[in-house]
Amino acid sequence: MNPIIRKCVLSVAGLAAAGGAAAGGAVAGPAAAHAAPVKGKGDRAADYEYQAQPNYFYCGPASTRIALSAEGRDVSQDELATKLGTTENGTDSAIDITRVLNEYTGGKYKTTEIRDDVATRDQVERLRADIRTAVDDDRPVVANILGGARDIDGVEHSYPGHYVTVVRYEGDGDRVLIADPARPDEPTYWMDVTELANWIAGRGYSS
Repeated sequence: MNPIIRKCVLSVAGLAAAGGAAAGGAVAGPAAAHAAPVKGKGDRAADYEYQAQPNYFYCGPASTRIALSAEGRDVSQDELATKLGTTENGTDSAIDITRVLNEYTGGKYKTTEIRDDVATRDQVERLRADIRTAVDDDRPVVANILGGARDIDGVEHSYPGHYVTVVRYEGDGDRVLIADPARPDEPTYWMDVTELANWIAGRGYSS
């Protein structure tokens, strides 16, 4: 199997722990909030709108929707889920995310794989460059991630398979801001780009 073909799906318990589900197992509805980025030298942000995923398997549609909001596209997660082929087993791969993003953006996105279990130095540098180029063009990056990674505050974020959106970077792209659709309680957090590359390792991203 191509290593990029990996599904995104959260356990109900995992989503509840992340703040994406209400008590008793009921799934919370999408939460939207406008980002208020401050731009300056070495600090670039896409103008996006955050929206949480409404259930444990909509991380693909939600992350795609966050990215498309930078284009001024107000597309429902249900519409995106249909186009992505999302089921209760999740969304298959970054290839599907890129395909649907390109349908709405006229072909602005490409898929990049990080095939190794641990990102190489060249793969980290390519991710850094891709994020800078995309975000400078007001084009958030959607990343397919696996397992656990720590943000710059030392908080670990762990998923059995998930999609997140990269919406901002600082400096030369050493630190990146993650918009996580499974975390409406903490919708964004900063992460070192090498940590993000290793989170993506074995999967891919759309930029």
